[in-house]
This record gives sequence, structure tokens and C-alpha cells, in this order.
Amino acid sequence: MSNKLTKEEENIIIYKGTEAPFSGEYDDFFIEGFYHCKQCDTRLYSSDDKFNAGCGWPSFDDELPGTIDKKIDADGRRTEILCSNCGGHLGHLFKGENLTEKNSRYCVNSLSIKFKPSSSAYFAGGCFWGVEHLFQKQDGVYLVTSGYMGGVTNNPSYQDVCTGKTGHLEVVKVSYDPKIISYRELVQFFFEIHDSTQKNGQGPDIGPQYLSAIFYSNKEEFETAVKVINLLKSKGYDVATELFEASKFWKAEEYHQDYYQKNNKEPYCHTYKKIF
Repeated sequence: MSNKLTKEEENIIIYKGTEAPFSGEYDDFFIEGFYHCKQCDTRLYSSDDKFNAGCGWPSFDDELPGTIDKKIDADGRRTEILCSNCGGHLGHLFKGENLTEKNSRYCVNSLSIKFKPSSSAYFAGGCFWGVEHLFQKQDGVYLVTSGYMGGVTNNPSYQDVCTGKTGHLEVVKVSYDPKIISYRELVQFFFEIHDSTQKNGQGPDIGPQYLSAIFYSNKEEFETAVKVINLLKSKGYDVATELFEASKFWKAEEYHQDYYQKNNKEPYCHTYKKIF
């Protein structure tokens, strides 16, 4: 797929130009969703990885897996970043600036990308490693991010949450396409990958941060969760899962993201069991 480009977009995407700093639509722009290649619509970046670098261009500290090609400029000094699908010029990659934990800055021209909002669902079912791993396999799920929600401390660390005193639960944020998978299907799948009847944690992971919970963002999500829980109760399940209104989601440390993929392991207390 190749979208028709304006002259200004061609100058950057095809002829490797650069827009003026602080002039782009997405420089000071922070809404939940994904950034796609302007030329071919490939998803390139998540809003979870966007940060304010103060440089005048949209900045990300990570890419979606396998979406970006890197090429050293002719002068040998900078690394060009291109859409791996169509080869369109996006900007440059800088490392070693210590601006984020990942220590990378994908400096992107706004005219090279376009933003599309996404839907998100939030689930807590014990250690977020296993919940994340299994949700990632579902059709229609774009991205699953491990983090913390429900507590009183701003930007908590894993060590803070493990004390059980911050009020946070280990939560996964599931970014998905409702045209492919519905919220109800996500809720049902959530109940099929953990033991919702365990009241003190999940498997061997015991503590308030490991409790089963659904964080709903609106009335429709709340009502859907209630209906699924009532269905489970009618099947004889003594459901311990709690429902909370969604609050600030704090992304967990980088070593927690894609944990099982990085370490070539499988979940130790999360498995799929068909219920519905």
C-alpha cells in the first residue's frame, strides 16, 4: 500500500529532508495510540515509548519489533531510520544521551508519520510476565505492556510495589483493535489464563500486588466485566476478581517487558484453560 504524499511529505519521506524543529504536529502530542508510516500505514511506534526530548521533533525510545531499518549516513556520523516495509525516511536514531532508561532517541519527522488512537484494556492476574506473554498471542492485540496501577505512589518502582505498601497491582495494558477482538473476548480470555478463585495472589506469588482484578475505563467495560463474572459464578466458580476504576498506568522497568521472550522461558503459573 502506498498513500499519496504531499510535496512537503515527499521532500522528507522520499528525498530525506527534515522539517523545522517545533513545527511538527506530533512534537508536543501525547495521546494513547500508535504512530504509522505516512507512506504505507505500517505501525512503527507506540505512544508508550514517546517522550518529550525537548529537541523539537517527536521522540521515541523504542520501536515496534521489526518495523525500523537503520542505515549509517554518508558522512558516517548519524544513523538514519527508515520504515522497513516501504523504505520511507523517518529521521535519525541517537544513542548515549541518557534521556530515558533505554538510552535511545528515535528522532522522527511528524510529516513521516500519522497517529491512530487505540483501545486499551487493563488486567491484573498475578505476576505480569505470564499475563503479558499469553495476551501477546491473541489476534487483534497490538501490544501488551507490563506495569502498575491502583496505588498512591507516583512512578513506583518494582521494589516499591513488592513491599505491598503502595497499593499497586501488577497490571498489563492490552492495546487492541476492537474490530478484530472485542473487549468481552479479552475479559473472557483473561479468566481462562489465571485462577480467578485464588484470593491471596496467583500460584506461588502471594501478596496484594498479585491479586486478580480488572480495571475498567468506562461504564460499558464495567458492565461487560460484571456479566462475565456472573456467568462464571453460574458455572460454579467462586470468583475473587475485583473491579476497580482505571487510574494512572505506570509502565514497569524495561527488564520486565517481554520477559519470557527475552529469557526464552515459559510462564510458571499461567496456562490457558478453556472455560467459555
